[in-house]
Amino acid sequence: MNKSRLEAFSDGVIAILITIMVLDLKIPSGADLAALKPVLPVFLTYVLSFVFLGIYWNNHHHMLHAAARINGRVLWANLHLLFWLSLIPFVTGWMGENRFEPVPTALYGAVLLMAALAYTILLRCLIQAEGAGSQLAQAVGNDSKGNWSLACYASAIPLSFVAEWMAWVLYVVVALIWLVPDTRIESRVSGS
Repeated sequence: MNKSRLEAFSDGVIAILITIMVLDLKIPSGADLAALKPVLPVFLTYVLSFVFLGIYWNNHHHMLHAAARINGRVLWANLHLLFWLSLIPFVTGWMGENRFEPVPTALYGAVLLMAALAYTILLRCLIQAEGAGSQLAQAVGNDSKGNWSLACYASAIPLSFVAEWMAWVLYVVVALIWLVPDTRIESRVSGS
């Protein structure tokens, strides 16, 4: 199957999600810096969620670039990923509006965890379609970054009920782990 429609659809969905999030930002009432204080939690969650969506978009692009073929299983796995990503604007707004209260913070982590699991499933489906000796399989290897991310999200969810700030720190740590460019796939594809 041709992967261009999958790529275009996924790019469009992620662009719409970012647009939804930015349209949710409220304009502060006032022209001084103090007017920003009430909207700061919402803005901070927007920035973090924007970074996460950007990371998914970037890695999704590289992953599909390395893949030579897709199948029906890959299409469904991709929709599964897009479903969880589509919930990011909702949990972003809820966590920000409620100033990082435990339940919204935990749900934010649950959505991030499910998106990471969905990404892992998509990656495994692509590798299965490509074969164990494919460029993608060799580039990803044991996916330690992905595994660390899953562990951080899974830890952050219960921490949300103990100390919300610790959960928030774990979410930021995962974003920082992935902000360092991951050249595994890119170097493998350009080297062939």
